[in-house]
Amino acid sequence: MNAARKQREKSIAIGLVSLVILIAVLTIVGFFLTSERDEIIQGQAEATQVRISGKLPGRVTAFFVSEGERVSKGDTLVEIFSSDAEAKLMQAEAMRNVYMAQNQKVDAGARREVIASAYDMWQKAAAGAEIAKKSFDRMEALYKKGVVSAQKRDEAEANYKAMAATERAAKSQYDMARSGAQAEDKEAAKAMLEAAKGGVAQVESVLADSYLTSPIDGEISDIFPNAGELVGQGTPIMNVLDLDDMWITFNVREELLQKLPMGAEIKATIPALGNRETTLKVFYIKDMGSYAVWRATKVTGSYDAKTFEIKARPVEKVENLRPGMSVLMDLK
Repeated sequence: MNAARKQREKSIAIGLVSLVILIAVLTIVGFFLTSERDEIIQGQAEATQVRISGKLPGRVTAFFVSEGERVSKGDTLVEIFSSDAEAKLMQAEAMRNVYMAQNQKVDAGARREVIASAYDMWQKAAAGAEIAKKSFDRMEALYKKGVVSAQKRDEAEANYKAMAATERAAKSQYDMARSGAQAEDKEAAKAMLEAAKGGVAQVESVLADSYLTSPIDGEISDIFPNAGELVGQGTPIMNVLDLDDMWITFNVREELLQKLPMGAEIKATIPALGNRETTLKVFYIKDMGSYAVWRATKVTGSYDAKTFEIKARPVEKVENLRPGMSVLMDLK
């Protein structure tokens, strides 16, 4: 009887101990389940990307860089040849030369032979007018003495006036030949020349895009066409990455925004760089619209949460950080 009693007491004691242990385990598990967990948010590194394209439609004749190559601002990247643009340039230059010759002709005025001839005609008319003036003066004197009739005197006067008018007309022709074209003609010729020069400059500005250069220091990330292919106006030729302007983009539920205000500095790790730690500073917050809403699973006690795009830039430059690398942010 004593042995059986002791066995029951032992069993009860073991059961009580097991119960206590079970309660303790459940308490610990419940503590961890009900305690607030850290939020690990994954983001992605991005960089400014400049697309290279030109105004000149034509054929890609040569690339001077390759994908992955570092370039400096102003480096020549690609050559594009356009036979149409070259033909338009020749046509524009020909029109410029035509109007330039015309403008020079207008500016030069009449030829020297024409001017000399007009001068001779003027001198001849002047001599005739002078003789007619002397004849009239003699007739006037004789008329006053009563030697000649009034008719003779009037005829001499009329001849003098006619010769004087002829002399003035010849002088006017000479002055016109010497001064050249009218001011309006000169202005019109000059305007036509300037328009022709503008046409040449316009075509030359398009042909300047025969050689496309890099607008920034960066790295060639993509080259789209192959050498020898035709490209249209504005067709993307290649992309240049600005690795000095990088940031990390995260998609965050709105209830976590209180931990990520504008200008906040946060810690993050980069798995691809051996979990290297870095400090990021938030500079951009924007909601992603209704297509990125976290829908509530309960009728009550929950709500639809929007997703916000957050961009944060490394406080210090991170060596070997590349676009596309994952970045982990731990919101404690």
